[in-house]
Amino acid sequence: MTDLNKNISSRKSPSGASSLRIIVAGGGTGGHIFPAIAIANAIKQTRPDTQFLFVGAKGKMEIDKVPQAGYKIEGLDIAGFERGSLIKNISLPYKLVKSFIQVSNIFKRFKPDAVIGVGGYSSFPVLRYAQRKGIPTFIHESNSFAGKSNILLGKNATKIFVAGERMEKFFPADKIVITGNPVRKSIMESTASKAAALSFFGLDPNKKTILAVGGSLGARSINKVLARHISELGPLNLQLIWQTGKTTADLYIQASKNNPCVWVGDFIQEMDKAYAAADVVISRSGAMAVAELCIAKKAVVFVPFPFAAEDHQTANAKHLVNRNAALMVKDEEAQAKLFPTVTNLIFNDKKIRALEHNIAKLAVTDAADMIAIKILNALNP
Repeated sequence: MTDLNKNISSRKSPSGASSLRIIVAGGGTGGHIFPAIAIANAIKQTRPDTQFLFVGAKGKMEIDKVPQAGYKIEGLDIAGFERGSLIKNISLPYKLVKSFIQVSNIFKRFKPDAVIGVGGYSSFPVLRYAQRKGIPTFIHESNSFAGKSNILLGKNATKIFVAGERMEKFFPADKIVITGNPVRKSIMESTASKAAALSFFGLDPNKKTILAVGGSLGARSINKVLARHISELGPLNLQLIWQTGKTTADLYIQASKNNPCVWVGDFIQEMDKAYAAADVVISRSGAMAVAELCIAKKAVVFVPFPFAAEDHQTANAKHLVNRNAALMVKDEEAQAKLFPTVTNLIFNDKKIRALEHNIAKLAVTDAADMIAIKILNALNP
């Protein structure tokens, strides 16, 4: 333990208690949940007695994933704005009021010293309530285009942790700290061998392996391409680890039934093993996917989600493509170009090595630790 960590770990919480009590709010996707868990883990590494309570939205993936990481979570009756259906938004004011009542009760029971928000609509009532009560609030924004909840909350936040530069258009400049994006500990510290990982997925160690992930919610364009070409994997001596997302998982599981070249599921819990098994990855290019792939040092073909705010996924992918650290296929061109791009790459060992070498240079390995130290120092100056 460093002298700084020794100093921090000996301090009391702002409320005078011997241990800190921190609420972590937000979720909806893995891109919000996994950084939140990484930050909590980093704080506990320095202050092991810290007590955490996560708060998310009922029915969303954080309700399952957070307890799997060893933390308690409470769910709010809240929903986001449905752009495609005004009828579905009729109950939003009621749900928002109800969520503030639920948050008030949570705060009375848990008595937090601080609140960390990671984005997603469930973070809004939690941080807004904390700010009204004068409780320090911290925001982590993983994307280059900030989410609406974080933008609204930023002006009253204690500190705002961001992945990169030029975020002053969203947040007060004096509150911004550039840290990069925290990555799951299992990926950061992975020791999985390729042979063991392939065995875990029940695949052949003598075949080249494609890993396809469309984010925790899946990617329709990627899934359609794979379903159309799945019968070609065997003749090409290829195999596939396929995370479909929940929406149409049953359809794709059925499509690959009894195919020994394919492992398919709606979500991959053991992503460290999936990365270790893969020769080439197909992925969306959200901020957290990019951060993980840099850490995992994988050759990747990005298919950016075209409807992301300000098309920031395309910007994320181009940042790597321009450094010869990844390839990119546009979503609208995926049906024609994705499969041949991937198969050409997977048989080009020289190109794979070059992409792996260059993407590794972009890895940020200390984001969670940096955020943890900044939060603890702000709470105990």
